[in-house]
Parts: sequence; structure tokens; C-alpha cells
Amino acid sequence: MLVGLTGGQGFIGKWTTKELRRRGHAVLILDHKKRAAEAYSNDPTVDYLWGDVRDDVAVMELAAHTDGIIHLAAVLGTQETVDDPRPSATTNLVGGLNFLHALKHYDLPGVYICVGNHWMNNPYSISKTTVERFCHMYRDEHGTRINQVRAVNAYGPLQSAAPPYGPAKVRKITPSFVCRALNGDPIEVYGDGYQVSDMVHVADLAKTLVDALEHAATGNVHHHVLECGPYAHATVLQIAETIRDIAARITNSDPVPIVHLPMRPGEIPGDTVTADPNTLILAGLTPPEIELVTGLEQTVHWFHLENTAESDGYK
Repeated sequence: MLVGLTGGQGFIGKWTTKELRRRGHAVLILDHKKRAAEAYSNDPTVDYLWGDVRDDVAVMELAAHTDGIIHLAAVLGTQETVDDPRPSATTNLVGGLNFLHALKHYDLPGVYICVGNHWMNNPYSISKTTVERFCHMYRDEHGTRINQVRAVNAYGPLQSAAPPYGPAKVRKITPSFVCRALNGDPIEVYGDGYQVSDMVHVADLAKTLVDALEHAATGNVHHHVLECGPYAHATVLQIAETIRDIAARITNSDPVPIVHLPMRPGEIPGDTVTADPNTLILAGLTPPEIELVTGLEQTVHWFHLENTAESDGYK
């Protein structure tokens, strides 16, 4: 298949591109920023279409030249979007509807990525979950071949950190904890840390996304959302402690302290964000296989190598 991929230059998008290529698919990435295109400049299986998911013509053009689409592009962030929800609403809602309409118009299979905290009242969760409901409508009313994958917190190598450790606009749990621990800075945990936030290695998530597309392409459309996450749950505090201990071993230093900050706007203290991997088994898909400690070991080692390659810290 020639697979259209929105958000293909993001963290999950890079791993999804890798998985698609591993299975012999070609990839056409739709992106509005001409960044890092040189990464695939010598690869004939990856090409770019410059455009914005908010532009229905660009998304329709992507659909016209592909055999299916995985839609990952979105404005991310919880506290980052509360003060001004408009970018989330515009990109996530309009972009999602453009994606669905293009699938319907060309009768293509597609995959939409859903959020784990779909019930939370923040712009990211609200906008993403609204499109999730539109996916059900398009499937039921138009027969659109679309599967939905609900991902919990994705982590792994290649994920960008937010300032002062990296250029990311959104602060994500794993890069934040890892960079602080490796730099000898206290790990900052929002709230008491007893909230549960399940983690899935991005390689496992990429496999599920591609599995879901291949299922849709053969007409195997699942009426339930496919939830990609682990069986074993972990609190945010447990994740912080695990990363702290791994970083201390790697750097041969004392474990850094863990400090607690007030909860961020748009999040609920003590909440639980989990997935039910049995939804994958019921659909004939394989649940995530990389255990949390193993995945975090790999991730911390990757960040450590990235840091030691730079004289002035993380880039």
C-alpha cells in the first residue's frame, strides 16, 4: 500500500513511518512544515506532500494519491491549550473532519488515533474525542472503513523534551522526568503522583496503528475503539521513581529528589488513565509487548547518548 500519513514528522509519526516501511508499505507524509525532510531524502519509499490538515484541498489531494490514511496530526497539550482552545479546535476538529470526508469520498481505509483521557475537559481531549464520535458517525452512516486506536501515554526514543532541555512546545512526562534525572535536577511531579497514567512504548503503538490500517483495508472494521496500553498499571510517582533509579545507575550518581507541584489546569487529581488491551485481542491484534521497565531502560539510555553527544545538553 501507499499510505498517507498526517503528522508523519512527529514522534509517533516517525515510528509509524518506520513500521510501515518495515512491512513493505510506501509512505506519503502530509506536513505543513518543510522540516527534517532530508531524513528520507534518499529513500524512494517515503515522499512528502506539503500542506495543512486544516485545508480540505490538501487532505483530499493526499487521499487522491494514496491507498489509505493514518491521521496523527493534531495540536497537543493540556495546560498549553486551556487559555486559548482555538488552535486545538481548528486543527483537531477541522483536520479530523477533512480526513473523514476524504476517506468517504475516495472509499479509503483509515485509522484515527484517540486520546486516553477522553473524558477530561481540556481542549485537546474535547477536540480529539469529538472527532472520535464523528468517526463512529461516518462508519455507521456512510460505511467508512475506519478503525480507531486509543493510545495512552506513548514514550520511547526520538521523543522531544520541552525547554530547557529541548525544543518541544508541549511538556510530556517521560522526556521531562528523564532529562531532569540525567541532568541531576529534581524530577517534578504534578500533584501527589498517585494518579495512574498508563504508558505504551511507541514501537508497540506504531505496530497497532499499522495493524488497524491493514485490518480496515481488508474490510475488517471494528465497532469498538482499539485500546493500546499495558495490562500492568503504574502511578506517575512509580514512573518517576523508576526513571530516577535507572538514570542514577547510568550516570553513577545519587538518585535525584522528587518534588511535587500543583496539578496542571485541565487535569483531575487522582485520576486514572488506562487502556484495556483485551480490545486488541478481541479484534485479532497483538497487545503491547514491551514491558515498562525494559522500555524505560531503553529510553533513558537513548536520552543519555543524545545528551553526551551535545556539549551543552539536550537538543
